[in-house]
Amino acid sequence: MNTPTYVPGHDLLKDRAAVITAAAGAGIGGATARRFLEEGARIVISDAHARRLKETEDALAAEFGADRVTSLPCDVTDEEQVRALFALAEQTHGGLDIVVNNAGLGGTAHLVDMTDEQWGRVLDVTLNGTFRCTRAAMRSFQAAGTGGGVIVNNASVIGWRAQTGQAHYAAAKAGVMALTRCAALEAAEFGVRINAVAPSLAMHPHLVKVTSEELLAELTSREAFGRYAEPWEVANVIVFLASGYSSYMTGETVSVSSQHA
Repeated sequence: MNTPTYVPGHDLLKDRAAVITAAAGAGIGGATARRFLEEGARIVISDAHARRLKETEDALAAEFGADRVTSLPCDVTDEEQVRALFALAEQTHGGLDIVVNNAGLGGTAHLVDMTDEQWGRVLDVTLNGTFRCTRAAMRSFQAAGTGGGVIVNNASVIGWRAQTGQAHYAAAKAGVMALTRCAALEAAEFGVRINAVAPSLAMHPHLVKVTSEELLAELTSREAFGRYAEPWEVANVIVFLASGYSSYMTGETVSVSSQHA
């Protein structure tokens, strides 16, 4: 398995203020928080897990400076908590430039056995949560009247493809893609861009530990490089979509995948 080379920062997001949801831990959200700091941004991170969020904030603040990292626990299924998160971001940084909607919830259940609660919970976190945060971001950008702002949503290749036991997650991620397209048309009127990433297989050490060797081998065999993506490889594409390098892109979903079947 070839090991990718970590790409250093180039100040692509210098002095930009960003909100990143589900940013505690070692996954895509945490990798995005680190990459944004390496690219010069100031960030407000959130997560539903308060203890892990605080640990993440402390670690990043120690490395990059306490003035560049703020956190607030946020359950994206709760509208009041979402509003509080965006109010804090505006208050802390005097405005907002970028929002990364990373919060999502998975699970495995065949449709005939799936309960309403299982279906609803995945949809509420993954799709409705993205809707709530997108709405809050668009309101913030529109009220600022500066003619700018970027939203990047985390979708998944499963929004295009089919997999047994994943009907709720696939439906939610397909919904995120559709939300991205429609919201982008409305946001373009006031100069805001909205795009999404669609990872295929991104793993981190904690996730690898709880995944059977057989399943991991099966999943990686579908990837052209014969390995899973590191979370920071997905974060790199999020940085691109958040930066001026993607200034003519909106409503797009970018596949971050090497799947060949």
